[in-house]
Parts: sequence; C-alpha cells; structure tokens
Amino acid sequence: MIATPIGNLEDMTIRGLRLLREVDLIACEDTRHTQRLLEHFAITTPCVSYHEHNEAARASQLVERMASGQTVAVVSDAGTPLISDPGYRVVQAALEQGVTVIPVPGASAVMAALAGSGLATDAFCFAGFLPPKQGQRRKALAMWGEVEATLIFYEAPHRILEALADVAAVMGERQIVLARELTKLHEEFLRGRVSEVMAILSHRAAQKGEMTLLISREKAAPAAEVPPAEAVRRLVGGGMDRMEAIKKVAKDRGLAKREVYAALER
Repeated sequence: MIATPIGNLEDMTIRGLRLLREVDLIACEDTRHTQRLLEHFAITTPCVSYHEHNEAARASQLVERMASGQTVAVVSDAGTPLISDPGYRVVQAALEQGVTVIPVPGASAVMAALAGSGLATDAFCFAGFLPPKQGQRRKALAMWGEVEATLIFYEAPHRILEALADVAAVMGERQIVLARELTKLHEEFLRGRVSEVMAILSHRAAQKGEMTLLISREKAAPAAEVPPAEAVRRLVGGGMDRMEAIKKVAKDRGLAKREVYAALER
C-alpha cells in the first residue's frame, strides 16, 4: 500500500519510488492519473484499474496474482491508500489468504492539515467525507460534536458553505480551520470562527480546490442560541456586508429582516 503525493510531486518517498519500480503490477484508481506520476519518475511498471466500481471483482483477481508469488502495489489517485479511498477489500482478501500486507507511508491530507492547523493534536478524529444531504450531515455533526478531540473531515468545494452552515447550527461558533489545496501552488489555511470563515468564502466568486475541514474540540453555543444581533456582528466582523448579514441571520432563524434590524438597534 504505497502513498503518493497529494499535489507536490517532491513528496513522493524514495522507498515508494523504489517499490513502484520493483513490483510486478500497480493497482490504481485511475490509470491515466497514475501514469502521469509514473512517467514523471520514468517508471514503466504495468498498471491495472482498481476503484470503487470494480473493487469487489478486482480484489479477488489481485489476490490470486499475489498468491502465485507476484507483488502488487496499491495506490490511490493522491495520498495514502484506503483513507477515504478504495483498498480495504483487497487488504482484507489478501490477509485472509495469508498474503503479507506492507504499508508504505507518505503524503496524507489529514496529517498535513492537522500539522498546519494550529489546533490541538494530542487527540484527533478523522471521519472522512461528511454526508451530502443536510439531515444526515447534521446528524453526523451532532454525533461527532460530542467527541473530545479535534475533528477532521473532507468536503467537496461545492458543498463547503452548506456544510459550514450546518456546523454553525449544530456545534455553534467553534474555532475551525479550512485547509485548501494542500502542498499545491495555491495552498491556503483559513482560520477563525465558523461565521468568519464563511464570510471569507462567501465573498469569492466560486469555491475551488481539495478541502479539509478541521473543527476545534472547544464547545460553543449552538448558532440558534446566539442572539441575532450578536450573530450579525460576528458575520460583519468576518467581512460580510451588514445588510447581507442581516438577511442571512433572518433567513437562518426564520425571522423577518425588520426583527433582526430592531435587535441591532436596541
């Protein structure tokens, strides 16, 4: 199980390169993607696809080759295999057949994001991708919110604002870090309260790049318990226009804009 770079090709390990040259076969998510990596390092080992759609059938085929004495490297498109990527079934099948499984560590978005976040690292919990639907996402956040550890999730750029709104609604104004495009040219860490990071993102034309969301273990009052006037002030403090903030708070709370405005004037 060989980790590959998550963006910067210089993060490919010397051991990983040696093994990719020595194995009989490389099983990868997207052969075209992995081929670009292999060509960069002048590696000619043959590849075969191994992804979520053919994982069950391909796992048995790969284990048959291993049982016959061949060595197989499993890689994902980026980072460490099995971490929110295919690979579990082939590892399980290999172990059942007495085949030795060797992890070859390297790049990982989870670990890179945690190391650069500034949040507590003595206890952390990685929970993969948040559910795409709001109801399931809020239920998951409520469950993970009880864990006394830094929480780490992957999230798609087109869902990040919705996900952050749910974090605010379920967990309150916790300190968060959004790590974007790790190890790449436009690497970025956005740090602050949920509303502050949302305000920054809301002013961008579009959300782009691979995203890792980290949430502090620090408990905060749920967003609904924060007075409307304070919620507006936090959004404005994060860079949002005052009227936009009033509209957002009114919509999120089911209030009329005049009610929120009146609360600000008290």
